[in-house]
Amino acid sequence: MNELIGRVFHFEKSIFPASSELFGKLATHGQSPKALMISCADSRIVPEQIMQAQPGDLFVCRNAGNIVPTYSTHNGGVTSTVEYAVVALGVSDIIVCGHSDCGAMKALADPTGLEAMPNVAGWLRNGAAAEHIVSTCHPELTGSERVRAITLENIIAQIAHLRTHPSVAAGIARGEITLHGWFVDIHAGQVLGLDGETGEFVALREDRELPVALRAKARIATELAEAAE
Repeated sequence: MNELIGRVFHFEKSIFPASSELFGKLATHGQSPKALMISCADSRIVPEQIMQAQPGDLFVCRNAGNIVPTYSTHNGGVTSTVEYAVVALGVSDIIVCGHSDCGAMKALADPTGLEAMPNVAGWLRNGAAAEHIVSTCHPELTGSERVRAITLENIIAQIAHLRTHPSVAAGIARGEITLHGWFVDIHAGQVLGLDGETGEFVALREDRELPVALRAKARIATELAEAAE
């Protein structure tokens, strides 16, 4: 721990002075991040490192299992973070980011031991749909393959939950928000993105169009209804 704390002095002596102009601008003018990333709290996943983000670039919400509970009037940290990012900061992209070898997803796959962690067990119920889909649709999967499948399905499930949040739903209807589902393969050093049109997770590549779960596009259903009248 002393080694970790000691890095604070390195920040003060080297990192901050080298970026003093950027920090000064952020302190004076505030933040205007373009994206919100909802990622797992796993120490092996660092959102800013994955995106090579500078201070001010990325608004981050981290929790066990990169979970987004469905919207309710009961206040919660994730709900408040999402609402603030959309309404106050005006983010245009929201990324739900899972990863390989996720402890939360392993617990969904096999809840043995969760009786000693009732709060964790309750939290992971927000990912129950992912486990149920894999168990019923792909009963042949076992071990690490089953955990990976649950992890991918959990990303899809949390994006669906995200769309129940009024601020997000309104932003989508206005065509102002794009949703992304990412999977970081720690072993391969690779990021996969959910293609909302095909339902597949494909590798992010410089020479290919970025796969997105839901593209920003204004809803026209209301306009069509009015035209029909």
